[in-house]
Amino acid sequence: MRTRLALPLFLLAGLLVTAAHAQPQPESTRVVVRAASNDAKLIQDPVGGAHIRIVNTETGEVLAEGTQRGDSGSTDKIMRQPRERGTSIYDTPGAAHFETTLMLARPTQVTVTARGPLDYPHAQQRTSKTLLLMPGEHLTGDGIVLPLHGFIVEALQPTERSVSAGETIDVRARVRMMCGCPTEPGGLWDSSRYTIRAELVGPSGGVVAATPLSYAGTTSEYEGSVTVPEGGATQLRVTAVDAERVNTGATTVDLAMDAE
Repeated sequence: MRTRLALPLFLLAGLLVTAAHAQPQPESTRVVVRAASNDAKLIQDPVGGAHIRIVNTETGEVLAEGTQRGDSGSTDKIMRQPRERGTSIYDTPGAAHFETTLMLARPTQVTVTARGPLDYPHAQQRTSKTLLLMPGEHLTGDGIVLPLHGFIVEALQPTERSVSAGETIDVRARVRMMCGCPTEPGGLWDSSRYTIRAELVGPSGGVVAATPLSYAGTTSEYEGSVTVPEGGATQLRVTAVDAERVNTGATTVDLAMDAE
């Protein structure tokens, strides 16, 4: 009969310790995320900031989420000064960001998503990127930067109202960058490069009349007038387009036709 040999206790204990040490130990990993307006500055508190979410790409687990808070950052560093490779441009005191500390036991691929500006639901855009996070390797400074393309477009005049065929409607709108930064002809955000229009949308959904809006003399504001055609209009739409810099935005005002 074959005899089963027992391992000495000290060897068995050593094997258990070795197995325990083979398990990866979570390490704290700091991550900074910044949502920025494309061709402009950071999505700041005055426009509501941005919602940030970090998800484990493989499992779908939400590792962290919250709201980016802070100001829009340094205009000089972001928009004016020449950029050298590796130079930090967003990491200034008070500049908007979202920061979290993740406990990572192994290299982890994540999807980082930004949505904003939160105070302007009609103008909100969403963007994301995937990347590999390494345990203990902190991503701070400028951090992970996510650009949001677009404009915040607001209709100042008219508000919702009734209109009649043949009536001329005066239109005034505000157009700003997604960070809330101002636009004007010849300015740092030069609206002379933009196409800003007022469009009347008819009952069938097509554009039935349109007119360009010109600078109104007040920062970020543009004006013009458009006439309601015989077929009527159910909506006023204001659009802003900077095709060169890949920014677009729009807003709408509901209209009702007067009964004849």
